[in-house]
Amino acid sequence: QVQLVESGGGLVQAGGSLRLSCAASGRTFSTYGMGWFRQAPGKERQLVAAILWSDETYNADSVKGRFTISGDNAKNTVYLQMNSVKPEDTAVYYCYADANEFSDDVTIFGTTGYWGQGTQVTVSA
Repeated sequence: QVQLVESGGGLVQAGGSLRLSCAASGRTFSTYGMGWFRQAPGKERQLVAAILWSDETYNADSVKGRFTISGDNAKNTVYLQMNSVKPEDTAVYYCYADANEFSDDVTIFGTTGYWGQGTQVTVSA
């Protein structure tokens, strides 16, 4: 029932900015955790940022101070604002919606939920 549609990926130069969007349909945004994962070639998929039902946010250490996750409940859309991007940020980025209402544990994000199709972000040096 949950469909996630991503947009905003592409090619950007190091130091530049990019904004990813994920529009969710099938359920409301407010009481479910949402997040962004990324997966680089040969590496495991990792959580980049999350916004919880409590409106608290989480950011991986590698992106703190550079990436910002936000949500618009009225539009059922979550965003990832990527600033000061680095070549190491190159990956396929996936939108994620947790399957459990009131989810607040980012350590289990990605185990049960819904995924977008992924969008490629490439950062050139």
